[in-house]
Amino acid sequence: METASVKELKTALNDCTNSELIELVLRLSKFKKENKELLTYLLYKASDEDAYISNIKIEVDTLFNNINTSSYYFIRKSVRKILKVVKTYIRYSKKKETEVELLLYFCMHLKKLKPSINRNTTLKNLYERQILFIKKVVATLHEDLQYDYTVELEKLKN
Repeated sequence: METASVKELKTALNDCTNSELIELVLRLSKFKKENKELLTYLLYKASDEDAYISNIKIEVDTLFNNINTSSYYFIRKSVRKILKVVKTYIRYSKKKETEVELLLYFCMHLKKLKPSINRNTTLKNLYERQILFIKKVVATLHEDLQYDYTVELEKLKN
């Protein structure tokens, strides 16, 4: 089956009635968990971004507390999983401030992790890549926000 382009889908959706659109969205939400999560964000959480960020931070706290620290193998695996979850939530929001806030929070937890990530090259590189990514995104923000987030980044370096 050939997939239609976004433009074709948009045109077809414009021709649908309100009830048909509701039916299509509900049917779409039955197929993937991510579709349901995105709909939940758009319908309930998008209006209060601060509460959304707080909820994600609580989830990140829980995930970091549940890491098996018996070996670096398990730590790497868990950290990658946590980063994947954070990136998914960032994709839902599409706001640069949310992205920076959540990645800073992730990096802060990663830096505090015991045993230290500095003893493992993979974890250290992952941390440094995220810091570079944060710097890139911060450069696109308003000057006041740039200053605030740069201060936070400096705290992470020390």
